[in-house]
Amino acid sequence: MVDHLARVDTWLYAVFGRHSDRPRHDVDRDRYRGAAIGTDFGTYIARLYGLSWLVCGFGAAVAFAVGRSLSPAAFGAIAAAVSVPSVGPWHVAALLASLFGLLVKRSIILLGGVYVRWRANARRIAIERSLPGVVRYLQVLAVGSGDRHTMVRELAKQDAYAEISTSFGRVLETEALTGSLDDGLRNVAGTTPSRELLSPFLLKFREHTNRSPDSLRAYLRTESRMLSRQRSRTRRRISDRRTLLAELFVLCLAAPILLAVAVLVAGVLIPGLGGAAPLPTAPTVRDAVVVSSVAFVLVAGACTALLTAQLRPSGHVRTYERPTGWRTITTAVTNPASAGFVFAFPAVAVAWLLWLSEVSFPNVLLFGYVTYGFPVGAVAVKRGQLDDARDRELRDFVHAIAGHVNRGVPFVDAVESVANEMTLGVLGPDIDDLAFQLGLTTGTAGTDTRTEALDRFADRVGTPLAERTVGLVTGALHAGSGVETTFETLQTEVGSLYYGRKELRSAMLVYVVAAWAIALSVVGVAVFGSVYVLEGLVHLSEASALDRQPSSFDVDRAVQQLYLLAQATALSCGWFAGAASRGRYEALLHSSALVVVCYIAFVGAGLA
Repeated sequence: MVDHLARVDTWLYAVFGRHSDRPRHDVDRDRYRGAAIGTDFGTYIARLYGLSWLVCGFGAAVAFAVGRSLSPAAFGAIAAAVSVPSVGPWHVAALLASLFGLLVKRSIILLGGVYVRWRANARRIAIERSLPGVVRYLQVLAVGSGDRHTMVRELAKQDAYAEISTSFGRVLETEALTGSLDDGLRNVAGTTPSRELLSPFLLKFREHTNRSPDSLRAYLRTESRMLSRQRSRTRRRISDRRTLLAELFVLCLAAPILLAVAVLVAGVLIPGLGGAAPLPTAPTVRDAVVVSSVAFVLVAGACTALLTAQLRPSGHVRTYERPTGWRTITTAVTNPASAGFVFAFPAVAVAWLLWLSEVSFPNVLLFGYVTYGFPVGAVAVKRGQLDDARDRELRDFVHAIAGHVNRGVPFVDAVESVANEMTLGVLGPDIDDLAFQLGLTTGTAGTDTRTEALDRFADRVGTPLAERTVGLVTGALHAGSGVETTFETLQTEVGSLYYGRKELRSAMLVYVVAAWAIALSVVGVAVFGSVYVLEGLVHLSEASALDRQPSSFDVDRAVQQLYLLAQATALSCGWFAGAASRGRYEALLHSSALVVVCYIAFVGAGLA
């Protein structure tokens, strides 16, 4: 598969690679360096142009079919509008196909540039969000060894600071190539998307590390106070970005839905829309437009869900790994990755039984999807609630440890005291295990293996907050920082990470509600149109003695097409709602629930 993709990239680059050197993409090239997409700019542009021509061809074919279906009266109106003696059907169809195809092609190119800009802006926002915590963590490291190589190396290991950790990892990569840490800092400062904050910070960090440890510590204290004032502006940018994404999602769904409904309604009055379209399978023009709209809605929902997942701050959505062997089955009710594997088999079986029962093919696919999505999504929600409880108790645990350490109690004794004195619910067994492991491993044969016990604790808890917390502690201990200083800073970091995650979930809940509202509105419109509008228009056209064949418009087929459009909208809105909430596993639950709601609505109206 990878080889085939590589061949396609090679072919696309040979055909479209020259466009990457054009002046029109200079701004995109500058932004691309800060977007960190993973491929070189030439390959990205080649893929973009290849996709644009593919979509252009498909859009032109649909527009050509619509143009050919226009009535002679419409051709006469077009001829009068453009002041030409006569305009034939082929001329109008070719003109519509050319204009629509070029418009779609240009739109794809523009959207590719917008995507690069969004990725760069998302990285900048993530950097600005985590930079205050990075500075506080560097203060802890500076109290220890104060060696800048150690500080950069420990920070590069911390997943808690995502984009900045990646930037410091690139500093180390450049140092490995050039032999100079200063060159690495200078290079990353020139390519980071955060030109206002991270770029000057890296240059000043380089300057002060070359002076003295006291100069560096004084600079970090000053920088920490200054960055704390930037949070309100960063939050405003994040809110604006989410609002724009939600508006784009609504727009992408509204356009094809309105087009499909308009074509279905116009099909009652325009007989030409029931004619054959110039496509390989020769469907009617009306069917081609509706199917294209359904496909576009699904693609728009999937792309928006993926974009939402990419624009979310890293670490705010839990990733799960599926164990091997029988553990996959035994963990199916607690691990969404295991559930995603196990429940695929019942879903296939249900779909096969429905197919044998002569259920319509769309409903076979939908019911099979629901059979899979509901249990997997339910497991994910249950696990998410458990992880939230663990994070709450972890925050209390860190504050309790810090209180003991600040009173001069050794770290190991502080953990044991908290394990014996506090009741921490679901986190209790993990804390007891940590206290036991620390008692076994600390101070044996003159070595300190606290890191092993802390890593085991992070693995048992399994939440992103636990991994980040343990990573900060072990990094500070490796750098030689004192436990008291480490936990004093850790209290602030844990609180910031925990409340930042809660704030993000509260903000994204608005878009979950919006997605459900859009889906329910479209389902309601589809049911109302099926029950009242289509039947009413058919009776009106017959009463008006319009020039049309009595059987040229199939109401039942139009109702099924509206049903498919409503179900596609339900799936897309469910994917977007789940991606905005907890990620892909919850997207299965939301989309499955909306599919069931849509089916019940049509069945209740006697339409399915």
